[in-house]
Amino acid sequence: MLKRVYDWMMRMASHRHALWWLVAVAFIESSVFPIPPDIMLIPMVLAARHKAWRYALVATAASVVGGWLGYLIGYSLFEVVGRPIIAFYHLEASFQTFQSWFAVNGGWVILAKGWTPIPFKLITITAGFSHLDPMVFTLASIGSRAMRFFLVAGLLYFFGEPIRDFIERRLTLVTTAFVVALVGGFFIIRVF
Repeated sequence: MLKRVYDWMMRMASHRHALWWLVAVAFIESSVFPIPPDIMLIPMVLAARHKAWRYALVATAASVVGGWLGYLIGYSLFEVVGRPIIAFYHLEASFQTFQSWFAVNGGWVILAKGWTPIPFKLITITAGFSHLDPMVFTLASIGSRAMRFFLVAGLLYFFGEPIRDFIERRLTLVTTAFVVALVGGFFIIRVF
């Protein structure tokens, strides 16, 4: 089963519309979607390593623009849209913690947390709800998302084939590690 999903993702990564799928996933992950853009970025870079930097730039831009949707949800639509999103992911306690962090160090919180497995939607919605300065939000989002996506793209660019071989030989292990990191990100923010 995992092998079929992996093969499908690799085919999609080299599909002529793959870049648009990356844009869509990076955009909506920043405000509502649970799956990180890495799910598209990684196989896309593995399929066309010479486009790694372009893909990282596109993922960064789409994520930052999508982050603005999350910011607007937090700023203007929190009761109608934001609170249900936070509740859906069981992030109520983390939302409270992030609010107190944003009151003191909003931009630094985005820089520190925006490139980790912590769901970016929590960061963007909380930033909007906290009325973080829009320029600080934008610059910190660009910095944190660029760090994340360029790091992933860079590792795959420089070590692509060995990493690809490792993934293909140990697909179950890699998938398990990815899920653990994703769930761990949600767990970390629930604890703090």
